[in-house]
Amino acid sequence: MTTEAPLLASQIVVQVCLFLFAAIGMFGGAVQFFLGQPDTTPRLDNVHRFMAGIYFSTGVICLWTALTIRQQGTLVYILAFGVLLAGFGRIVSIAKVGLPRPAAVWLGYLIPELVLPIVILVAHRSHA
Repeated sequence: MTTEAPLLASQIVVQVCLFLFAAIGMFGGAVQFFLGQPDTTPRLDNVHRFMAGIYFSTGVICLWTALTIRQQGTLVYILAFGVLLAGFGRIVSIAKVGLPRPAAVWLGYLIPELVLPIVILVAHRSHA
């Protein structure tokens, strides 16, 4: 019988961040999939629900990556990059059409999308 060594603190940090991404992606994706984009055109609702499926499936990938963190390398960086790009997408949206209301909620989404990928990068590099 072989026992695995305990996770390093840096692996736990990465794992917690990935579990957060998984919960957000799976919950947000499911909600947006079922709600759609109200008061819009069929084309925009179709794109919205399609992206909700991508959002949900990315959450599943984050969950699997967190659960198998010992075996993960580059995938962790790719997921962190994807979340960072999502945050940049919010910045572009804010610059083009303004900050949605209530502002605190949308900034509450944006700040972790910009900060947590950096936390993952630093933590994952420290044990690579």
